Amino acid sequence: MTVFDLRRVRVRSGEEHRESVDVSIAPIELGGERYIAVPEHVPADLSVTRASTGLVLGLRLTVRLHGPCMRCLADAALDETLALREYQATSPESDELTTPYLADDRLDVSAWARDALILALPDKILCRPDCAGLCPVCGRDLNAEPHTHEPDEGDPRWAALEQLKERL
Repeated sequence: MTVFDLRRVRVRSGEEHRESVDVSIAPIELGGERYIAVPEHVPADLSVTRASTGLVLGLRLTVRLHGPCMRCLADAALDETLALREYQATSPESDELTTPYLADDRLDVSAWARDALILALPDKILCRPDCAGLCPVCGRDLNAEPHTHEPDEGDPRWAALEQLKERL
């Protein structure tokens, strides 16, 4: 977990402090599968700007996520570039003027980056955009060996209904 102590940052209103930090991002579970950020500690640029009414926090990072393809279960890699902003009012009047990642002048950069990464992910993480997936009949990878199966004869117990359907 990467935590940045804002007490050591000295900025006056209108000034900005920039610093490079290494953010550790915990593995992400999606659909029962585990996705891991590579490298484990992602380099990021953190900025802290003092406004007249509070702090504007910025974070910029590029994350490579590795895990299984959601269609064929092969290895998949996804690159996401995040440019994040949060605001913390000096005297907040509502929850909208605070950030959940700041407590006791300590900014939880890891949680902030992980939450933003989860929100930025696509609906399906695929090994390639045209992934064909697995065969629903035999389970083979349709990317490696495209094939078709002969249609089933059907369950003989339904034969009487099939005959009725043909007569109507």
